[in-house]
Amino acid sequence: MNCQTTFCAVIVTYNRRLLLSRCLESLMKQSRTLDAIFLIDNASSDGTPEMLTKNGYMKNFPIEICSDDFEKESIVENAFNQGKTKFYYIRMKKNTGGAGGFHEGVKRAYRMGYDWLWLMDDDAAPEEDALKKLCDYCTEENVYALACVVKGDNGEIQLMHRGYFNFKNVFPLIQEPLSIDAYSKQNSIEIDFASFVGVLIHRRAINGIGFPKKEFFSQHDDLEYFMRLKKVGKVLLITNSIVIHEEQTNSSRINKNFLWRRSPRIPYDRLWVLFYFHRNLIWLGKTNTIRRWRFYFGLLKSYIRYSVGILLLDDYKYRRIKLITCAYFDGLISRFDNSRAGKILYSEPGFDTKR
Repeated sequence: MNCQTTFCAVIVTYNRRLLLSRCLESLMKQSRTLDAIFLIDNASSDGTPEMLTKNGYMKNFPIEICSDDFEKESIVENAFNQGKTKFYYIRMKKNTGGAGGFHEGVKRAYRMGYDWLWLMDDDAAPEEDALKKLCDYCTEENVYALACVVKGDNGEIQLMHRGYFNFKNVFPLIQEPLSIDAYSKQNSIEIDFASFVGVLIHRRAINGIGFPKKEFFSQHDDLEYFMRLKKVGKVLLITNSIVIHEEQTNSSRINKNFLWRRSPRIPYDRLWVLFYFHRNLIWLGKTNTIRRWRFYFGLLKSYIRYSVGILLLDDYKYRRIKLITCAYFDGLISRFDNSRAGKILYSEPGFDTKR
């Protein structure tokens, strides 16, 4: 690897300053010093700027809420080997979602000339040698992305973050996880996709495919990006490079029973996630399916299943069904109006979602 090769991290955060603090601490302890960190803050209101100032990532930050996009640059010392890392704090004037945040971060890092971009959510904490172990494969021929193994705090591999696309059966998911057995058989495994949790992307890929699709706002933006990336180069999973990820999705569900079967239900204040999940999945399926009749049959079956579940088990039945209907319809006609969920759920086009 060329000694002049540069590495930066791109993190997106929103109102999770404690998790973000752990993420940044793990990045600053990397045995291979990062040349830069780009932190995209989606207008957090939980004291994120104050935490960054207190922990030495920034100095003299104007604490008052910014009405426009704001950027501040500083230099932070690496705790592992006293290397220096540039720290770019970009505060968006509104919440642009994970997709909007990664679009902004990748665009900025790419335009500033960094060779490799390490993408991750604010709830990720790579082990100290994670980046160094990815670097061992940076010179592999035609490799445009390198992915860590994603593990939970309990040490178990979170399988849904790495795997292959299935364009034959879009529903319930367009991706199939890599099997648990595969992780122990090889040092590197070629895969189709990696979530934006500890994935290293070369600027050659960005040259060919551009930036993440900000119109998605949230959900499946990483899948869409890797559908493009796979057309220009290979993606490798490196099985000895580990990132710890605090998975939170399941904790937000409520279990209800119907006819002696458990049915996980989504609370009303988390329904906006369901809107983006289905709209973006349907758009991806319609765009990429290789069995169109099966796609439309699966779509109808999925819509009926969700509608019946709402009628039998959920509150706010009208709004829930309207939300699902709009999500399916918008995905089919390629409409990316990210104010729709707020209008349906709260009659507020600019409501503040929580990623």
